[in-house]
This record gives sequence, structure tokens and C-alpha cells, in this order.
Amino acid sequence: MPNPSFKLPESYSFKSIWRITFPILVALVMEELLGMTDTAFLGRVGEVELGASAIAGVYFTILYMLGFGFSIGVQIIIGRRNGEASESGTGFGAIGRVFWQGVWFLTALAVVTMVLSYLLSPPLLRGLMQSENIFKASVIYVNWRIPGLLFAYMTALFRAFYVGICETKSLTWNSVVLVASNIFLDWVLIFGHLGAPAMGIKGAALASTISEGISLLFFVVWAFFTADKKYGLQKLVKPIWEELRHIFSTASWVMLEYVLNVSVWLLFFLFIEHLGEEQLAIANIVRSISEVPFVFSAAFASTAATLVSNIIGEGHPEGVVPIIRRVIILCTVTMVPLLAFFAIFPHWIISLFTDIPSLVQGSVPTLWVMCAATLLTLPWNVYLQSVAGTGDTRVCLRCDAVALGIYAVYCTVIIGILHSDIALCWTADGVYALCIWIQCVVYIHRKKWQDKRI
Repeated sequence: MPNPSFKLPESYSFKSIWRITFPILVALVMEELLGMTDTAFLGRVGEVELGASAIAGVYFTILYMLGFGFSIGVQIIIGRRNGEASESGTGFGAIGRVFWQGVWFLTALAVVTMVLSYLLSPPLLRGLMQSENIFKASVIYVNWRIPGLLFAYMTALFRAFYVGICETKSLTWNSVVLVASNIFLDWVLIFGHLGAPAMGIKGAALASTISEGISLLFFVVWAFFTADKKYGLQKLVKPIWEELRHIFSTASWVMLEYVLNVSVWLLFFLFIEHLGEEQLAIANIVRSISEVPFVFSAAFASTAATLVSNIIGEGHPEGVVPIIRRVIILCTVTMVPLLAFFAIFPHWIISLFTDIPSLVQGSVPTLWVMCAATLLTLPWNVYLQSVAGTGDTRVCLRCDAVALGIYAVYCTVIIGILHSDIALCWTADGVYALCIWIQCVVYIHRKKWQDKRI
């Protein structure tokens, strides 16, 4: 029974929340630099390459989100097992079993997804685009990016393990390795330095693929030498179908929810593509900039999910709402200065991504709208992932599906029918986030999740 006089322990203090969040934040910022680096380099190649990398990048991200969504489901279960084991003092070995089931599932998923992508991506992208140049460049990017799916899936699984047990230090170092590798390889392969051929957009995709392989190697070595043996990570566990089925019953809804979440961007870019190559290039620049405040909210949201799962595992569901409030306060205090900086110095921020004057000038109003929309919907991701942390992942999917439906109608009117300026089109992002936020607030405060078992 919930204890009305319950007070959050020190492990859920503002300081502890920040200690867990900061490495996640650094990791996500570094990971987003992967895409931002491609944008910055390709912004100096041409509008076609810049626009194509936007659509192809989001398309690849949708495929990646299948595995990443599963890893979030694994993270939620690991968090719950970690909370239960911490309360009882035994049972940490269950975490290793969950991790290894994730390895087997994600390996199979990566192979199937890669094969289907090579077969289906060209005709699918062809049917979605009007520009022949953007279509050809997009197919090149996707074909060279797809081999990195296996690396990306496994890296996401390691991240889920470390976040689930609230030990996130390794995420920072892994991300430094990832981004440093990508920046160097982008410079070499896109422009043809150090004797390499100038590969353009193909080089950007290949650089990201190789960097993800290096990132995975780092995690494998780190876990081998540092992971506590009580988790059983170093001991190979064969596939256990009952365990896999149990994990999938939670993770499958997260997979679908994350795919829907990213599909919002694909839908948006496909609408914008019909407005012209310049408008698409502007959208890609602002999207890349918007990823910075988004990863801040994503880092705090990830922390909220694992802390909510842990506190429920410890038998204190009454601690969920106070945790969410603390995470939102920290998220807001961190993000408001960042958004203010973007709004005050838009030309300087945009010039990091392109040196084409028309794109710099055209992106400023859209950047301002992005900052305003983000400010108005700061807590939405924290609430959404907190719902996932309760284990009721089906509700997350429902919230995203409803929001996506409203978003699609809004985009159809504002972009497809009215052909509005790109700055006005960006208000769709705020509409989507607001729809999710309202649904999640209602769900959390109704407290029907307290009886959920995973």
C-alpha cells in the first residue's frame, strides 16, 4: 500500500538525479553531434546533399528506433530488477539474463532489417519524393548507412544496461570516442583528405557506420573489464524463449512508439520536400539545431524512466510523482538558458551548419519558432518516458499514435494545403508535443499504473 508519509531517499535527490543524468546528457549530445557533423560538412557541399541527408537520416533513424525501442524496454525491465534486487539484496543475476536475451533478439532484428532495407528502401523512397536528385542521393546514403545497424543496436543495449543500473559514467567516454571518430572520418571521407577519395554524401554515411563500430568495441572492452560480476554480464546466456517473450511483451510497445515518434520527422520532411529544395535544406538545418535542446529533455526523460522503474521495484509507487517533478525542474533550469542563447544569437548558430547566405537568412525565423515551441512544451518527454517507466508501455504507444494523428492533420492543412512558410510549418512540432504531454499528465495522476507488474 502506498505510504502517504513517504519521503524520497537521498538516492533520488536533485544531486543524485543530476549525477545520473549528466553522463546520459553528454552521451546524447555527443551522439547527436554525429548527425550534426554530417549536416555541417554536407552544408558546404550543396543543397541537394543537405536535403537528402535530412530525409535519408530520418529514414535510417526509424529503422534504428526498432532496436533502440527494444533496448528501452530492456532498460525498463533492468531498472525494475535492479530496484527489486537492491531492496532484497539478491537477484542481480536476473539483469545479465535480460541483457543477453536482448543481444540475441537485436542481432536477429538487425540482420532482418538490413536485408529488407536493401530490397525495399529504393522503391519506397522513390514513391515518397518528387526531386530525382534528392532521391538518388538519399538511396546512396541509406545503402552505406545500413550496415551500421547492428553496431548501433548493440551500443543501445549496452547503454540500456548502464542506465538501468544507474551507473552512467561509461556513456560519456563512449560518446567522446564515437563523435571524435565521426568528425575525423567525415573530414577524411567527405572531402577526400589524407589520400582518400572525396565521397560526398556517401562518405558521410560510411563515416557514421565505422564510428558506430568503434563505439561498440569500446563498450565491449569497458564491460569486460569493469562490469560487476554480480550482474552476470560476462557469462554467456543462451536464448531463453520464455524470457524473450516476457521482455518482448514490454519492449514491443516501446519499439512501435519510438518508430511512430521518429516517423513524425519523416512525415514533416516529406511535406517540406514538396515546397522545394531550399525549404528542405532550411528544415534540415533547424532540425539539427533543435536536436540539441531535444537531447537535454531526452537525457532527463531517460533518467526519469529508470528512476520511476527503480522506485516502483523498491515498493514505493508514491515516489513516482515527486521524482517526475524533480526531473522536470532540473530539465527546465538547464534548458531555458540554452534556448535563450539560440534565440539571441541565431546567425552565429546557423552559420555553424552552412555558409550559404540565403540558407542562413532563411533559417532565422524558423529557429525562433523552434525555440518558442520547445519552451512551451518542455516537460512532455519526461512525462512520456515516466509512463514507460511504470511498465505500461502500451499507453506510451497510444499517446504517440493520437498525437501523430493530430500532427498529420495539422501538417496536411498548414503545409500541404496552405503551403505556409517554413517558420509557420514548425509550429507543428509544438502541437505534437502538447498532445503527448496532456495525455501523459492525465494518465500519471490517475495512478492506474500502480498495479502494473513486469
